[in-house]
Amino acid sequence: MTHSPTPPSATPSPPPQVWDIFCQVIDNFGDIGVCWRLAADLAQRGCQVRLWVDDGQALTWMAPQGALGVTLHAWPTQAPAGGVGDVVIEAFGCEIPAAFQQALAERAHHQRPSVWINLEYLSAEDYVARCHRLPSRLMSGPAAGLTRWFFYPGFSSDTGGLLREADLPQRQASFSRNAWRARHGLQNSDQVFSLFCYEPPAFLQAFASAGPGTQWLVTPGRATALVQQLLPQPMPTHVHLLGTCSQPAFDEMLWASDLNFVRGEDSLVRALWAGQPFVWHIYPQDDNAHHAKLEAFLDWLNAPASLRQAHAAWNGIPRPDGSAVAWPAVTATELQQWAQCVRAARNTLLAQPSLAEQLMAFAGEKG
Repeated sequence: MTHSPTPPSATPSPPPQVWDIFCQVIDNFGDIGVCWRLAADLAQRGCQVRLWVDDGQALTWMAPQGALGVTLHAWPTQAPAGGVGDVVIEAFGCEIPAAFQQALAERAHHQRPSVWINLEYLSAEDYVARCHRLPSRLMSGPAAGLTRWFFYPGFSSDTGGLLREADLPQRQASFSRNAWRARHGLQNSDQVFSLFCYEPPAFLQAFASAGPGTQWLVTPGRATALVQQLLPQPMPTHVHLLGTCSQPAFDEMLWASDLNFVRGEDSLVRALWAGQPFVWHIYPQDDNAHHAKLEAFLDWLNAPASLRQAHAAWNGIPRPDGSAVAWPAVTATELQQWAQCVRAARNTLLAQPSLAEQLMAFAGEKG
């Protein structure tokens, strides 16, 4: 007589980690753009994410479909009824409310403490690797005695990496540049430049150099205001003023363009993943600290001389003698050289774990 083996009792899978991400919108929607991409990426990888923002209006067009596993919440005046998350992220130095800090302290007294992370700004400067993953013990306030960890995104393997959702390579592989251009009234043969910027000093030089055969895709906000102020009206027919769009649609515009002018942090990373030539308008700082930050990035990128010249002109960084740098002639050869540079950098980055993967591993290690 034979007996069927007793099936092993099913082991219930642990509930998903709960992550609380705090974001304050300073200006230009860069902070909320990064935080939304991070929240959606973590959720796609199995986490439950609550995104706490002081102004979430931009998400109505940036992420109109929302994301499974992400809930959006107004900036809190008290901790949620169910308690604080397993991981708490303060993005870009925003300080979480005192009531939430008090709840963190209470959790630490009764169960495993939350992993508290201060997610910093992106930079290629040397200090990033030195400061990445360093602890900071709070000496005062409602969370006194708890440890907060500094986590730095970055471009090298000794930093926290860059946001890169798991399905990005598949999305890019299935993207049809020709079909995208046809839907937007552009020809395959057109030279297309996208413009997402602040107020670059060299815009008119770059515009004149590109000539009337170049199609310009101008994003809403400051870029549109710039061209409306500087270009003759009515607007030239090769200048196209765009409406707001979702983050995936913005990515596709970068993939379909021959040269991307990007700004801030989120669109810089997306331009790298696009693998197309780009010029970065770095966020200007009063003390010109952004000059060193831009130089460090161009060094990491191993940018050729013409691309360095374009960045200096676009960002208004003068020569050592104080004279202005002229916009270079951007020929097909130049664009090809810039593309090779960007793609080599992208290949290096693809070999590194993404920011979300590294944050999850760090939370597992410290939790």
